[in-house]
Amino acid sequence: MRLAVTGASGFVGGALCRAAVAAGHEVLAFGRRARLDSAHVAGADYLSWDITSGPLATPPQVDAVVHCAGSVTDHGRPAELLAANRDGTRAVLAAFGLAARFVHVSTASVYDPLVPTVRARESEADGVRHRDAYGYSKAAAEQVVRALRPDAIILRPHAVYGPGDTTLLPRLLDAVRHGRLIAVGTGRQLLALTAIGNLTAACLLAAGAADEISGTFNVTDATPLTLDDALRSFIDARGLQARPVYLPLRAALPLAAVAEAAARVTGREPRLTRYTVRHLALERTLDISAACDRLGYRPLATSFDGAARW
Repeated sequence: MRLAVTGASGFVGGALCRAAVAAGHEVLAFGRRARLDSAHVAGADYLSWDITSGPLATPPQVDAVVHCAGSVTDHGRPAELLAANRDGTRAVLAAFGLAARFVHVSTASVYDPLVPTVRARESEADGVRHRDAYGYSKAAAEQVVRALRPDAIILRPHAVYGPGDTTLLPRLLDAVRHGRLIAVGTGRQLLALTAIGNLTAACLLAAGAADEISGTFNVTDATPLTLDDALRSFIDARGLQARPVYLPLRAALPLAAVAEAAARVTGREPRLTRYTVRHLALERTLDISAACDRLGYRPLATSFDGAARW
């Protein structure tokens, strides 16, 4: 299979390129950076492309496109998030047209962040009114895909982690203070995480799926676990001298608001956001039966083995 991967200079896109090359596919990698270490994409041909600038003038012929590019920050300006996630997606669709299978990597952030997500089915994201710009921009990107490519496959992972992670892992490490890992909620809330290996496997299954398969699929690890179990497993695997300490939601939200206000002044990413607080303080589990039944998805269990080297 000849596969185009957008966002190849990032965490998910780079991991997908490496997995696809290892599986014997020919990969064309596209990323925003002008240059890239070839090892990041396992030696695949790399082309710099900022999708916010519009479609490629002469796109290559491929069998499938897996669109991983976009902004992953939950504290960006709404216009910038829409430009990257919604308008960038439209540019990728315009570039490759109808000739190739289209796989769009979305996020579980399209579900309502204000209420628990309990084994949510894909249809439960319909009609959600997003109060955060990131969730809104990702939902808007999904709408563009459905409008222009109703035959596409959309994948929704939650909290992607693993080697090369530039979002979740740094935030966990940043939350360690004086032997304590500061978290929110009670620790007993269930969370479904998505290992990068499970996500790349789902992407390859979707890229090679039969023509009659389309629609939206949740993608997570095999089973959810409590936040406390997840954090303690991470602490042990990382070799940290720390223990989880939990802030209730009503206390964490004002602290996150202050951190966001400070970030607007300094221009730095906040250590804590209201988006993160809401996503961690409540149950976030997804029904993955559709991906298992229709795509043949067989996820592994959540594991932080090797996290000391990540």
